[in-house]
Amino acid sequence: MTAAPFPDMLSITRKRTRAIFGNEYLYAEEEQSHRTRIASKIFGEYKNVKELPPFLDNTRRKKQSIPKLIQTNGTIQTRLIEDVQRSQRYQSKVTQANESNSTSTALIQGTRRTRQSPSTPNQPSTSLIRREDYKPIKPEWHAPWKLRKVISGHFGWVRALAMEPGNQWFCSGAGDRTIKIWDLASGTLRLTLTGHISTVRGLAVSDRHPYLFSCGEDRMVKCWDLEQNKVIRQYHGHLSGVYTLALHPTIDVLVTGGRDATVRVWDMRTRQNVHVLSGHTNIISNVQCQEADPQVISASFDKTIRLWDLAAGKTMTVLTHHKRQVRSLALHPTEFTFASGSADNIKQWKCPEGAFMQNFEGHNAIINTLSVNADGVLFSGGDNGSMKFWDWKSGYNYQSMDMIIQPGSLDAEAGIFCSTYDKTGLRLITGNADKTIHIYGQDDEAV
Repeated sequence: MTAAPFPDMLSITRKRTRAIFGNEYLYAEEEQSHRTRIASKIFGEYKNVKELPPFLDNTRRKKQSIPKLIQTNGTIQTRLIEDVQRSQRYQSKVTQANESNSTSTALIQGTRRTRQSPSTPNQPSTSLIRREDYKPIKPEWHAPWKLRKVISGHFGWVRALAMEPGNQWFCSGAGDRTIKIWDLASGTLRLTLTGHISTVRGLAVSDRHPYLFSCGEDRMVKCWDLEQNKVIRQYHGHLSGVYTLALHPTIDVLVTGGRDATVRVWDMRTRQNVHVLSGHTNIISNVQCQEADPQVISASFDKTIRLWDLAAGKTMTVLTHHKRQVRSLALHPTEFTFASGSADNIKQWKCPEGAFMQNFEGHNAIINTLSVNADGVLFSGGDNGSMKFWDWKSGYNYQSMDMIIQPGSLDAEAGIFCSTYDKTGLRLITGNADKTIHIYGQDDEAV
């Protein structure tokens, strides 16, 4: 057996010696190396900013209010301590003056109590106490509403209503696939329009043209000429039922939405599909148009409300405050605000950014329809026949009532699907599940 070479034995001995005795030297070398590396990095990166330029240094020294320490008789006294003592003496004088003043406000009293005796964990902070000068919005008085007239004539659920600009008549669409035009004063039937092959879900009467627009579950959007009482245009493009439509007040544009989760913008004259506004993920339940941005507002069963830029064809804002399906929208006729109705509550929003304003709480039902007039009366109709009237500014529910169903109808048919005010705002028209149309008016004798 041959001996191992001498260099191999020497290297093994060197490694073993270093492993046993060289730890402390190794750590010292690493620490020294780390310090050197950090010092080099600081010098390389921060050498130009270690000192301020002379003009900035002079400015800082002039503005600096920290007093210098003055050492006298073996103790350190500062000007800062003298300033604090002077301010405490002044504060005590102010506190005594406030205590003698009987007209001090509740906010100053709360602040003084907090300063003299700080709050303990068992006592609430004064910042959480409502101020005494807080005054909630006082609701305006509105006359109560009463049922004036019941109109029957449809053979299906009344799903759509629209008022004529001249305030002489209104039209209704129902599950019997017909559109009926009624005289507002007498409630008599003037005309019946047939052409849809399924339930009529949306109606709109143009303010600037003699046109009536309708949409239904048969995927059809029709334009009726009211001078000839026939269809003159149809708008094809929706892939499923069309549930809602709205007319732009100043532009010849028609906006529709339905089961295919898209909002389509049509050129009224050429029948061209100008925009396909996509973004919702469920049924479009309601669409509203107004003159200023956002010009199109849509509500959907996906629990969101979208504000659209009509020129760009894109979403401006998505409102995700609701926790249930949003089924209805209502634009205020004079203010730049709108309301949305869902099963959780009714919410009020401010345009154009879609800022949340307040909740209308208390209508515990599926809200199928909302309407608001110029007097600030918001009406909400529920799927169970419940009706509530709200003050628009304060959100106060000043009247609640239930729909009176037609004799012979089932209790399950006590539902309200649509509503609209007339142009004066003094009459409210509702379309119901018992195939009737109700007209409500304010009580003239109420005080």
